[in-house]
Amino acid sequence: MKRRRTGQYIPVPTPGEPYKAFVPDPLPPAPALDIDESLRGTLDQALLALGRLDSLASLLPDTSLFLYMYVRKEAVLSSQIEGTQSSLSDLLLYENEAVPGVPLDDVREVSSYVAAMEYGLRRLGEGFPLSLRLMKQIHGILLAKGRGSHKTPGEFRRSQNWIGGTRPGNAAFVPPPPDKVIECMGHLEKFLNNKPAKTSTLVKAALAHVQFETIHPFLDGNGRLGRLLITLILCAERVLAEPLLYLSLFFKMHRQLYYDLLQKVRTEGEWENWLRFFAQGVAEAAGGAVQTAKQVTAMFTDDRQKIQSLGKPAASALRVHQALTRSPVLTIPKGVEMTGLTFPTVTAALKRLQELAIVRELTGKQRDRVFAYHRYIKTLSEGTEPVK
Repeated sequence: MKRRRTGQYIPVPTPGEPYKAFVPDPLPPAPALDIDESLRGTLDQALLALGRLDSLASLLPDTSLFLYMYVRKEAVLSSQIEGTQSSLSDLLLYENEAVPGVPLDDVREVSSYVAAMEYGLRRLGEGFPLSLRLMKQIHGILLAKGRGSHKTPGEFRRSQNWIGGTRPGNAAFVPPPPDKVIECMGHLEKFLNNKPAKTSTLVKAALAHVQFETIHPFLDGNGRLGRLLITLILCAERVLAEPLLYLSLFFKMHRQLYYDLLQKVRTEGEWENWLRFFAQGVAEAAGGAVQTAKQVTAMFTDDRQKIQSLGKPAASALRVHQALTRSPVLTIPKGVEMTGLTFPTVTAALKRLQELAIVRELTGKQRDRVFAYHRYIKTLSEGTEPVK
């Protein structure tokens, strides 16, 4: 197939060291994508996996319990790709004000990702369109705390950025110059809203992710927001009723290939290879989410059966267990607040759950104790070990 142009390098005259920045052509690609039988089969498998994942949401006894933890897992993974060292346990401890012994900026960064994600999904649920305005609002929350908070949160960049290297002149990739950012993002907004033509949702999410990463419209947080954009598109177009699909684990596991394929789209127009990789990731992530949801549901059922064997104390222990499904790291005061039970009752219930090996106490202290629903956290933590 003839090599496809995806944009152009334009010279940027600067004192000392001129460089070239890449300005992508508007989507969709021209000439059109060559979706052969093999690629079509891969896309169909991804759509089938998404369908199974979406139908699972209606079968879960309480989707919000799974979403609470799954959203946090994605926040940890997406932030790890950018270099943070926080774990899922660190985030849960931070949210319970039991701050772990890690750099605070790392865990604040992850916490901001959760807030940004929840805000974006809520606005879409309220009927707000997937627009540049919404992207800037989400970005403002994403960078509200942590290391990027001084890099103009919520505003498109007004200076040049680059990827790799120490300056634009020796960078691996230089995105559009700042005076081209608004124009490029305007074209992307039109594509997201099916102008000039409608694009199928899965293909749209794949192409839009590359385009966003290529434009790199913000000074910081582009990778995190670009990955979140995938889920926002799937939810905005009702392919998923709930935000249950995240690709950060797949991208983390295949980091170098992910970066190589993004670059090959820019340099060689290899959209089809990217699309195949993306669809494989969707199928794998959707299948993983289904499996995890089944494991979590079975775990909750198994643990409730253990608790019911306690006899009379089972009633209060079950209420505390229910609180742990919503907040898997729990202090006694938090348990009191969530259950409405008294301090001594929550304390006794946690002791019984500890004896049943359902929870573990983390501090080893007699006061200000912190309890963890360890099997639940372990199940969700798979793959979230910090990137080395």
